[in-house]
Amino acid sequence: MKNPETLFDQKRRSFLKLSGLLGLGAASAALLPAEKAEAFLFGNKEYKVTKTRLAMGTFVAMTAIHSSRDEAEHAIGLAFEEIDRLNSVLTHFEKSSAVGTFNAAGKLADPPAEVLDLVARSLYFNRETNGAFDITVMPLVDLYKNSFADNRKPTNVEIEKVLKCVGSENLHFQSGSLVLGKSDMAITLDGIAKGFIVDKASDVLAANGVHNHLINAGGDIRTSGTADKGRAWTVAIQDPGKSREYPDIITMKDGAIATSGNYEIYYDKEKLFHHIINSHTGQSPHLSSSVTVIAPTVMDADAMATSVFVMEPTAGVQFVNGQADCECFVIGSKGDVSRSRGWQV
Repeated sequence: MKNPETLFDQKRRSFLKLSGLLGLGAASAALLPAEKAEAFLFGNKEYKVTKTRLAMGTFVAMTAIHSSRDEAEHAIGLAFEEIDRLNSVLTHFEKSSAVGTFNAAGKLADPPAEVLDLVARSLYFNRETNGAFDITVMPLVDLYKNSFADNRKPTNVEIEKVLKCVGSENLHFQSGSLVLGKSDMAITLDGIAKGFIVDKASDVLAANGVHNHLINAGGDIRTSGTADKGRAWTVAIQDPGKSREYPDIITMKDGAIATSGNYEIYYDKEKLFHHIINSHTGQSPHLSSSVTVIAPTVMDADAMATSVFVMEPTAGVQFVNGQADCECFVIGSKGDVSRSRGWQV
């Protein structure tokens, strides 16, 4: 067994690396039954196995291309188990989860590696985006929810008051514990955890011999290998207006893509208050309708899509242009489209 000091040092180094302090630098989910499974045989050697079920507050669909139907189904089952395990740790909706415990106590001793990794990566993006990505907006999310539960909009006075509890600079890793530096602070990993969990589910599929697969968790997508008959995977960008036409369609083999939009979760019919919140103003941004980001991991794509949505579109595209192996597709509030330099056309 490793001694506590060594374990702490390793966690501290991992935390610093992921947060960048060591200098390291849409498809939609259709309305489906709670669980749906399909399997098709192509020729004599290739099965396409798909399973869809509710998880992480959305529909998650996994498609595997494999020579054995049974092995594909088994791997998919293990991947869904990993999704459930990680969600139970990272959700803020359950008081007994690690994040729920952290928010209630303002401190989390010996945090699980998954929480530590995500907080560290969140702090990295907070710094890289000048605060556009901020997991400490949870008090504002609660204000929105509670206000609209009472059939009213939050007032500017209420928003200004709650803003005093927001700021990633007050989130620290001290003596083996995560610490919230102010009372009434809380975090939400909703803008990054789903992507992280999809990455881990993809790792489970690959570790169990299913290298050709696609996972779609409500627009957070991981592709690996090829689709049926050796073809690339096809990913359609969802129209914010929910029409049957897609603003763009791209092909991918090994990759990750995520979409953020004001059409996903909103509290008023005008969509002035939605689940993405600017930590500087306490307001929901309105310059974009949808942001799709391609990145090396779904975790990063998830966080960057949220970040770019908060930013002014031109600044967001410039930010993505400066990130290695990343691209973006932004639909403005008036339907105008902006693309990063390397976006597929």
